[in-house]
Amino acid sequence: MAKFNNITHGLHRCSVNSLILTFNFIYRILLISLPMAEDLVIIKSESKEQQYQSLLPQIEALISGEEDLTANLANIAAALKEQFGWLWIGFYLVKQDELVLGPFQGPVACTRIRKGKGVCGAAWLEAKTFIVDDVEEFPGHIACSSASRSEIVLPLFKDGEVVGVLDADSADLAHFDTTDDEYLSKIIAYINL
Repeated sequence: MAKFNNITHGLHRCSVNSLILTFNFIYRILLISLPMAEDLVIIKSESKEQQYQSLLPQIEALISGEEDLTANLANIAAALKEQFGWLWIGFYLVKQDELVLGPFQGPVACTRIRKGKGVCGAAWLEAKTFIVDDVEEFPGHIACSSASRSEIVLPLFKDGEVVGVLDADSADLAHFDTTDDEYLSKIIAYINL
């Protein structure tokens, strides 16, 4: 009887080990086949709204669980630049009495902007989104790039205070609209400021 118990115990141990190996194998296959959060699916042929709808869950997954603000802002800027190909996209963060350049994608940019100056400073001062169809027509526009023709700036809030802005520039006139405002607002709502 003891010999029979040893055999059944050995078979049981063998089947448990096989089960664990099989589970590990299947798990590895699933990991390989699932896209990483860092792999964006870029849709260019759809409408602007459809592009945002495709990008929203990807950005949420990309920054979900990451507590580092710089990492999250950098990935958001990169994802938006990759999806829409804007001239410039990035963040300015409030530091004392200025907006200071944060993570961005595009050509070099103004490093510091005073409150109320340019589109970014106006969005900070007035705590509201600005959509500018022609930056040359905006009083006090700061020309960080001569290629910029239109711009959208959205304030970032923490506890009711503006703590930064999201700024996007296009080389095309009247590029941004309420669709951009709506979806960029949803994206910045994901940010843990």
